[in-house]
Amino acid sequence: MTRPDTRPRRRVVWAIGALIAVVALIAVAASWRPWTAPAATVAAGADEPVGVALPERLDLPDDATVLVFGDSWTYGSAAAAPTLGYAYVLAELTGYTTVVDGVRGSGYLKPGLDGPDFGTRIAALDPALDPDLVIVQGSINDRRLPATGYADAVSAAWDRLAATYPRARILILGPAPQVLPVEPATARIDRDLQTLAADRGWWYVSPVQDDWITPANYADVIDTGIGRDHPSTPGHRYLAERVAAAIAAASR
Repeated sequence: MTRPDTRPRRRVVWAIGALIAVVALIAVAASWRPWTAPAATVAAGADEPVGVALPERLDLPDDATVLVFGDSWTYGSAAAAPTLGYAYVLAELTGYTTVVDGVRGSGYLKPGLDGPDFGTRIAALDPALDPDLVIVQGSINDRRLPATGYADAVSAAWDRLAATYPRARILILGPAPQVLPVEPATARIDRDLQTLAADRGWWYVSPVQDDWITPANYADVIDTGIGRDHPSTPGHRYLAERVAAAIAAASR
C-alpha cells in the first residue's frame, strides 16, 4: 500500500512574479465568483429579506501551511507527474507550503486504491502538522453508493478533522464533474456538502455550481483517455488557478 505523501513541498516564486500573480488572481476571483456562499441564513423580520451569512475571511499568513486532502484529483492523477497536480501547483501560485494527502478512489464512504475512506484517513492525520488551512476536496467516488448514511459519515469525518486541527481554517472543495452533463448523484453530493459546510460556518467552493468545467472547456481540462476522466496537466493548472482565486476571494 502506498502511503499518502505528506511531505511539505514549497514552491518559491520570484517577488515580482508573485506580486503579479496575486493581483491577477484577485482580479480573476472578482469576475469568476469561484466560491459559493453557504446556505446558512440570518434571521430577519416578517417583511425583511433573509440574508446569507458568510464565514469569517480566511486571513492566512503569507507563509501559510495548507493541507490539501482529497481523492485522485488531489493525488494528481492523469497529470504528466503527480507533482504537477493542482494541489502542488497551488503552492507555486500562492507561495504557501502545501502538504498533499490524496488517495485515489477514496470518498467519505468508499475506501480508496491506496488507502481507506476519508474518515479513517482523517483519524490517522498527524496533529503536529498544525496547518493554517485545510482544503478537503471531493469526492465523486461516493456517487455510486446509497445516500443513506452519507451525511453521518461526512459529519463524523469533519468532527475529527476539527478536533485534530482546532486552529486551522477549513475550506471544503466540492466534487468537480469528470463527465458532462453533471451526474445527478454528483449534484446531490455537492448540495449535501454545501449544506453541511454551511451548518459549521465553513467556506464551501462548488466547481459544479460555479461552472468550472463546461462544454466549452471540457476538452482542455479533462483527459478522457481510457479509464481516466481526470484533469490533464493543463487541467490541473487550471484547477489550481481557480482554487487560488477562491482562497483570495475568501480572504478579502
